[in-house]
Amino acid sequence: MLTREQLAIRASRELRDGYVVNLGIGIPTLVANAIPPGMDVWLQSENGLLGIGPFPEDANVDPDLINAGKQTITARAGAAFFSSSDSFAMIRGGHIDMCILGAMQVAQNGDIANWMIPGKMVKGMGGAMDLVAGVKRVVVTMEHNAKATPDNPKGYKFVRSCSLPLTGQACVNLLITDLAVFEFDEARGRFRIIEIAPGHTLDEVRDRTDAQFDADGPIATIAL
Repeated sequence: MLTREQLAIRASRELRDGYVVNLGIGIPTLVANAIPPGMDVWLQSENGLLGIGPFPEDANVDPDLINAGKQTITARAGAAFFSSSDSFAMIRGGHIDMCILGAMQVAQNGDIANWMIPGKMVKGMGGAMDLVAGVKRVVVTMEHNAKATPDNPKGYKFVRSCSLPLTGQACVNLLITDLAVFEFDEARGRFRIIEIAPGHTLDEVRDRTDAQFDADGPIATIAL
């Protein structure tokens, strides 16, 4: 199974020069430390920053410089600070090339649930609903399975349909888990597996997945 850092490295391979990218909380924030050398990418945060840099060393932490997840960050040369309203205008106006989000559930038709679990305290819905509606490409990184429960003994997170409140409908373009990578096929209306983590098999992926997905194309091993 891939580590959180390896998930971030795999997600970073979706970046392209000149992209403006929003990173969600959790695993996606680690992508800031995994940008390929020489690539010029502008990371955006909903609270009003374009140009997030790598996470700071302890000696260089600035408590006034934080991302939307309340983590301390750095700002790269040329970074810009602005209001939250301007930040959401960028998102809603279609000016963000890609967002990389975490998720509690992803459905086989591309639905995503990532903002709340009923009955649990929620800090707020954040910008995820705006991101999945306004960003050109949505990439999700998550663990393939959660802890087992009586209602979900295999801890399915990649499911036939989401049981949690939706963040967005039919919006996920690429799903990266610690077990495999799935690309959404718009013509078929569901995902196709394109990569598997080293040491794992297609049968294992099927056993640990509730969603139906296609496996009729080439399947590579996730390069680390």
